[in-house]
Amino acid sequence: MLRILHQIFRTGVVTEPLPEAIDAELGVVGCHLEKAIRKRFHRSLVIREVDAGSCNGCELEIIAMNNPIYNCERYGIQFTASPRFADLLLVTGPVSVNMEIALKRTYNATPTPKLVIAVGDCGCTGGIFGESYASLGAVANVIPVDARIPGCPPTPVQLLHGILQLIEGRDVISG
Repeated sequence: MLRILHQIFRTGVVTEPLPEAIDAELGVVGCHLEKAIRKRFHRSLVIREVDAGSCNGCELEIIAMNNPIYNCERYGIQFTASPRFADLLLVTGPVSVNMEIALKRTYNATPTPKLVIAVGDCGCTGGIFGESYASLGAVANVIPVDARIPGCPPTPVQLLHGILQLIEGRDVISG
């Protein structure tokens, strides 16, 4: 045990900072996002993330959006486990047949006005999975979608930028 602690103290902090270009873009997007959230919601934006059958690539980026480096909570974004408290649904993946009812129930349990964002190529168009016996394809085939954030997977900065564009009133988010 002492050997391991000695190794930890000897090594020190080994995390790498964000590249300056991404850090600057994050600062700009974050500042605008915080103002837009305060203006529209008068409090924080509460998000419920739903995995409708994805490969988990988009989920990893959503989790990264909430880590200490990107720290979306400093801009007023919080995640919830209950759709009853959510303002926004982030839906990832092509909707599998097994998730159709659960996704509809989650959408119906979200209070109005509700916002829905389809995340990733699979959520936007069905991606490489498309429509088949096991997949219903895009999220828009099951519930109404307000915006789309394409990418395989989209980066945390792209996710924050997409949320900002939706809050500011733009319908479809591209690239």
